[in-house]
Amino acid sequence: MALTQEQINSMGDELVSVFKTIYDPEIPVDIYELGLIYDAHINEDGEVKVLMTLTSPNCPVAESLPAEVERAVEELEPVSKCYVEITFDPPWDRDMMSDEAKFELGML
Repeated sequence: MALTQEQINSMGDELVSVFKTIYDPEIPVDIYELGLIYDAHINEDGEVKVLMTLTSPNCPVAESLPAEVERAVEELEPVSKCYVEITFDPPWDRDMMSDEAKFELGML
């Protein structure tokens, strides 16, 4: 059964809530507030595509963090599958963090 546009639109806040439960193990701030999530789309089939980055190409969780995001998103109803694409364009930097993240890390 295809999702309605209303169902797709309502998923935004739910996706953000999921992203806020996932933390970079080296930094005590969630991946959303760190600015690691660039974009997320859901289609009528319930498939979610997440475009995200890592704090560096040599990030020690480069393999495990995308898989963790996929698992967490796939727990949402009506998501059928999640695909994470990693990009380094643009490269992540501290300016991408929210004020909340900067405050948490003592940068404000």
